[in-house]
Amino acid sequence: MKKHFAVFVLMFLMLALSAPLLFGQAAGTVKGVCKDAQGNPIPDAIVVYANQDTGQKYTLKTNKKGEYFSLGIGTGHYNVSLYKNADDLKANKELFHFGKVPVGLDENTLDFDLKKQAEDSAKGQGLTPEQIKQMQENQEKQKKEVNTIKALNEKIVAANTSMKAGDYDSAIATLTEATQMDATRDVIWAQLADAYRGSALKQTDRAEKTKRLDEAVTDYQKALDLKQKAMETKKTPEDSKQLAAYYNNLGEAAGKAGKVDDAVKAYTQAAQVNPEGAAGYYYNVGAVYTNAGKVDDAIAAFDKCIAADPTRADAYYQKGVNMIGKATLQGDKMVAPAGTAEAFQKYLELQPTGPYADVAKQMLSSIGASVETGFGTKKKAAPKKN
Repeated sequence: MKKHFAVFVLMFLMLALSAPLLFGQAAGTVKGVCKDAQGNPIPDAIVVYANQDTGQKYTLKTNKKGEYFSLGIGTGHYNVSLYKNADDLKANKELFHFGKVPVGLDENTLDFDLKKQAEDSAKGQGLTPEQIKQMQENQEKQKKEVNTIKALNEKIVAANTSMKAGDYDSAIATLTEATQMDATRDVIWAQLADAYRGSALKQTDRAEKTKRLDEAVTDYQKALDLKQKAMETKKTPEDSKQLAAYYNNLGEAAGKAGKVDDAVKAYTQAAQVNPEGAAGYYYNVGAVYTNAGKVDDAIAAFDKCIAADPTRADAYYQKGVNMIGKATLQGDKMVAPAGTAEAFQKYLELQPTGPYADVAKQMLSSIGASVETGFGTKKKAAPKKN
């Protein structure tokens, strides 16, 4: 009986020891160092191992020394790609890749040395037929891109020359050709919109003017869409300023077309995208509301402008003008809302000899407010006491 029991226990132990072999997966270790074209380590780079048979992917990140390491990579053949960072991975902008890389049970080393690989690529050495083909395709693509950019730049220069000469129709024709060559460039759509906006102001026919302003609005929106899409993967302060400029120009085109709400929306978006330029954008909102006769809205917009830049003199003046518009007559005396005199006086303080200085003084006189004569002069320092 004891003998049978011992045999049973021995068989159970053997089965237990063999269980991992039944359910475990064969895996190996991968490691390597990633260096850029100057031979420097690439920190925070992304290395992706993609199994050619199963499609399984392993995403690894390099340390500050450009090193990556991982355990538990399933055996098989992999496409291994290198990306500069997570943003480039998202945009699928790989720096280099190896195909059919074997991963076994042992330690597997695969280094990325872009300097050496660039030298080898130039000589066509050390590359698989697939990599040579890809290299040739990339070179052809780059060559085509260079030629396209050169042709587009020539058209942009020609269009700018035409616009400076006031020949907007020629500029429109040239830039339209540019969009047909490549419709993915936001700057071309923006310049085409500029040309339509400029040409609209020269039209004597109201319908034609409206048509061209509408075309400008449409093209500014195309430029905005393309710029915003590009900024999803890469965004710099200069990109934000450019985007805000597109919104600003869109606002101007909409405003001249009489689309007050659209203009205000565009200017407000410009201020949100580029807070540094908010004062100018809110001033434009105030101008749109002023032209539309919306006095209260205009005053509120100029207040926002002043809050963003307390030294902007013309905002105080325009605020005062709109407040004068709310003045009432009490007998033969003009009574303006509270704050009107202060707005004109602040303008004179900031620009005592500015373009609106005389009008500001007349406005102050009309409401019986005092006109300071010392604006712009520095007060003498009080003598020091002994």
